[in-house]
Amino acid sequence: MSSAHRFLKISRSVHLYLGVFTAPMLLFFAITGGLQTFSLHETTRGSSYTPPAWLASMGQLHKKQTTVMPVRRARPAETSMPATNADPAGAMPLPPANTPADARAAPSPGQGIAGVDARPKKNLLPMKIFFVVVSLGLLLSTLTGIYMAYRYSRKPRLISSVLVAGIVVPLLLLLF
Repeated sequence: MSSAHRFLKISRSVHLYLGVFTAPMLLFFAITGGLQTFSLHETTRGSSYTPPAWLASMGQLHKKQTTVMPVRRARPAETSMPATNADPAGAMPLPPANTPADARAAPSPGQGIAGVDARPKKNLLPMKIFFVVVSLGLLLSTLTGIYMAYRYSRKPRLISSVLVAGIVVPLLLLLF
């Protein structure tokens, strides 16, 4: 057997077993990433939507590699700002006195309270749809890869044990 043939055979085996081992996490990331595209894992300001606990936990695992949810403090209302930082006319609160002078300047008429330009919002829906299509493509590609691993392998027990290891190892790592 030539060295090129041996290298190709080893490469195929490495590709097969690494692909089967990482397939469960690829499925996890494809599903949770698709759900995160539409912010289904978090509560947004001004919305009454509350995500299910399992979905918020899986989103946290996807983003921060932990299921521990951070405690969020409530944002203070703008009316609760101290009177010393308010504009004498009472129209708009100013930043604290210890910020640079150019940051304390009042926003121009074309700017909002936060000092950002008043631009029309972009339509994010086409990009979100694209990312969901990519998530579905990754999901389908991973599932067909698992199918082909079983279909074309002469060692289905080894494939099954590598696939189970790809599920069990991340679950064990959550304990640390």
